[in-house]
Amino acid sequence: MSPPPPPVTVIGIGADGWEGLGPAARGALRTAEVVIGGRRHLGLLPPECPGERVPWPSPLRPAVPGLLAAHTGRLISVLASGDPMFFGIGRTLAELLGAGRLRVLPHPSSVSLACARLGWALEETEVISLVGRPLATLNRELYAGRRLLVLSAGADTPAEVAGLLGERGFGPSRMRVLEQLGSARERCVESTAEEWPHPPGDPLNVIAVDCAPADDARRQSLTPGLPDAAYDHDGQLTKRHVRAVTLAVLAPAPGELLWDIGGGSGSIAVEWMRAHRSCRAVSVERDPVRAERIGRNAAALGAPGLTVVTGAAPDVLAGLPTPDAVFIGGGLTAPGVLEACWAALPPDGRIVANTVTLESEALLADWYRRHGGDLVRLGVSHATPVGAFTGWRQAMPVTQWSATKPLAGRGPGGDAADPEGSAEAARAAEAARAGEVAQAVEAAQADEAVQAAEAFHAAEAPQAAQGEPR
Repeated sequence: MSPPPPPVTVIGIGADGWEGLGPAARGALRTAEVVIGGRRHLGLLPPECPGERVPWPSPLRPAVPGLLAAHTGRLISVLASGDPMFFGIGRTLAELLGAGRLRVLPHPSSVSLACARLGWALEETEVISLVGRPLATLNRELYAGRRLLVLSAGADTPAEVAGLLGERGFGPSRMRVLEQLGSARERCVESTAEEWPHPPGDPLNVIAVDCAPADDARRQSLTPGLPDAAYDHDGQLTKRHVRAVTLAVLAPAPGELLWDIGGGSGSIAVEWMRAHRSCRAVSVERDPVRAERIGRNAAALGAPGLTVVTGAAPDVLAGLPTPDAVFIGGGLTAPGVLEACWAALPPDGRIVANTVTLESEALLADWYRRHGGDLVRLGVSHATPVGAFTGWRQAMPVTQWSATKPLAGRGPGGDAADPEGSAEAARAAEAARAGEVAQAVEAAQADEAVQAAEAFHAAEAPQAAQGEPR
């Protein structure tokens, strides 16, 4: 049996180069047969490091397995900025090789050095990387009084950040750009975002932001239920109060993926992703104009990673990654939509569907009968002028069905199955639900007055509608 390959040593290096490395890091670099790193990092090594110097190719990640395989059996050291496990190459190598194949020797990160210079508590500072990420990622983090450290993508990033802060109503925020932290060329420039006067400086920089909103800045909340005005929409929007309830039932958790079927304005998917940085979402919208609008809303509200799929469900669902939760806000009556979404869910996955039409309500009642869960009706009224007085205007009620896909050995809706059972109770419940379905279907086929009333309400109070489309 051949001996295991030697571990790959991953060495964090700062702007101070060789002088800032400890004995273990220096020893590993002196004995390495191959040193892999960025050209800037490789240029920091002295002649006493005799190993073959191999610069990272671009794009980096796809090339890593082949690059390591080409040097199998040799002593390999990899250079990385600061702490390799903090937004660094260390994570990629750990995923590819496993932690047991790595020896990581970290250096103080640029974030640690920046907090040391600023006197900021690291645990109370939000860190956002714009390296390979959209500028709009910052939008999610803008709250009065927050301290942000932004890892720059290059010399132009500070001016871009200043522009975004001004556009989002945070022009008074204090900005400090710390360049070449830890080196003899370290320096700091500062101003407010709205008055940023500095030309591009050193590309190796970190931006410190003390968030301060202007008087007219729109306040955002971390909890679901952003104001409807936060979204660009054409009326296809799950309104604020119903949206808050819907997100509560969907129950996003870190790292989970949502399918948002019938995206409309994208509000459900956007607020799912705002629940945690690692939450992911796919919004499916058949209208290209609305699909493009979803992308704009996602960027404006700090969720630029939202994936928008243009097309009709269920046709475009094949091949999408497995969801942890599914929301259906439009297209419920399209053949196969509910079936495809339910089939795609893993055990313990959640599904939530909203509707305002009788036809879709009848369908949800049938799924409630077959799969359990919760079937509720949500009603919201708003105070509006009635002549010289004030009265309530009722928005169209929303019927919502939600369920959790059972685990093995569990009953409909995820409830524990009763091995003894109660046949009589089960038959009674089945009959009751069947009666509800029959009534709903009968109502859906009622006379034309129902359609006339719906048309009247839609024309009379379009802004009050809580509707199925979003």
